[in-house]
Amino acid sequence: MSRSQTFRSLRTRNARRFFIGLTISNVGAWIQSTAMSLLVYRLTGKATDVGITLLAQFLPMLLLGVWAGALADRVDKRKMAIVTQSVMGVQAVAIGVLELAGLVELWVVYAAALVLGIAGALDNPARRGYVVELVAPADIPNVLALNTAVMTGSRIFGPAIAAALIGPLGAGWLFIVNGLTFLAILWPMITADESDLHRSPPAARGGTPVRDAIRFVASNRRLATMFVVFTVVGTFAFNYGVSLLKIADVRFGDEKLFGWLLAMTSVGSLLGSLYSAGRAAIGMRFFFSSMVVLGVSGIALAWSPNVWMAYLVGLPLGAGGAALITAMNSISQMESPPHMRGRILALGAVAFLGTTPIGSPITGWVADNVSAEWSLAYGSVSALVCAAIGAAVHRRNVTRFGRQDATLTVAAVDTRPS
Repeated sequence: MSRSQTFRSLRTRNARRFFIGLTISNVGAWIQSTAMSLLVYRLTGKATDVGITLLAQFLPMLLLGVWAGALADRVDKRKMAIVTQSVMGVQAVAIGVLELAGLVELWVVYAAALVLGIAGALDNPARRGYVVELVAPADIPNVLALNTAVMTGSRIFGPAIAAALIGPLGAGWLFIVNGLTFLAILWPMITADESDLHRSPPAARGGTPVRDAIRFVASNRRLATMFVVFTVVGTFAFNYGVSLLKIADVRFGDEKLFGWLLAMTSVGSLLGSLYSAGRAAIGMRFFFSSMVVLGVSGIALAWSPNVWMAYLVGLPLGAGGAALITAMNSISQMESPPHMRGRILALGAVAFLGTTPIGSPITGWVADNVSAEWSLAYGSVSALVCAAIGAAVHRRNVTRFGRQDATLTVAAVDTRPS
């Protein structure tokens, strides 16, 4: 693939500035996320409590995510994202100050995670909807792939920085650093050239926007199949914040290796995202193939004989996960009319992030009561089962109803009704 094809969305000034800021901000977010997991694990020594922290953070996504998408479809997505990003920055600084003052207990971490989750549930469809508005319709798959590359690739640096600095600095300063990084993304959004944005038409007020989005997905055979299997995989196969922490501690003997394991999966995520960005077509075969890579590499990492092999296997684990997320976002956005994109993005976020309150505590329980290895492997097995069942259902639909669901190309977006 050519470099110009992979990074074609960055030709616009708004997109370049936004992605630079997003990269810096997300490195900070992963610094905080890793530091928070290590803080909770050091307070209690239980992976289950780490899972409960993630439950508090992502429960708002499950409960509010689709409604947030309906709101994002009706308002200025850029202004909504500016507000939500500001709230998350203040939250990070606040918990950092409390930690430095010695006032942080387990319940304080849970409360801070809940505040972050509420802001994040509102931010997700607004920010991702704004990303789509940065480019012309034909470049939507590319800009979404680059967005995934930044969101997952930032884990290369964030967890490693947190693992290296939490000892000498403590979690409090790392939280404050994250709070300051939000300035990097707020500035390009506040100063964006609005005349160069490709705004989606606002959805009409009133009616039943959430039910309309759900009915739209249910009526599209490809989207329905994709959302069902992605929801199951999102629930059980992406709980790295719990499983890799336990594997680092129990299997490899050092909890600080958690940050490096997460960083290596993130290198793979970046590679998988960039590979996806360079593709001119993304279809269901790519979606299911990515799921298989995710499942096989997860099982291999769970029983890696040493940490170096785990680092190596973490590359395809991250690549498969990132490619899967990119395929999900690209296919769903190209299938959706512009006025419904925020809601469809929100449904995807609920399937991926909103299911964390279910999957993380289960993963923590498996880690504490079954084994560290199975806390990762059970989700990987679920990914393989979902890939087999989902592909079979998709093939049956194509056979019965024709090849309208076979493959999407970037050119197809220009012919879809608005």
